[in-house]
Amino acid sequence: MPLYDFLNNETGEVEEHNMSYTKLDQFKEDNPHLKQVILGTPNIVGGHGDRVKTDQGFKDVLNKIASGHKLSPMADKISGVQTAKDIKTREIVNKHVDMQTKNRLSKTKK
Repeated sequence: MPLYDFLNNETGEVEEHNMSYTKLDQFKEDNPHLKQVILGTPNIVGGHGDRVKTDQGFKDVLNKIASGHKLSPMADKISGVQTAKDIKTREIVNKHVDMQTKNRLSKTKK
């Protein structure tokens, strides 16, 4: 259960009480001489530094996805996934896609 800090208006001391959140409102009503205070800031754990390191398990998942979809942009980004043959195949496919696109554009302009 969480701990809550209360300032006792009669004594000026800070008291710590342990209770569930559901009982907090009733406790405040029953003790009007106590005022809830927050001492310091809550501890929130987040990333450390300005770069977050990707763990190895996630890298493995990305490698499996990239190796299954060798012509995807992800495969281009993931290093070590493509062989020389894969790169050449990708270049030829892109070349033919560009040629087909140019042919379609020239036909629509006529």
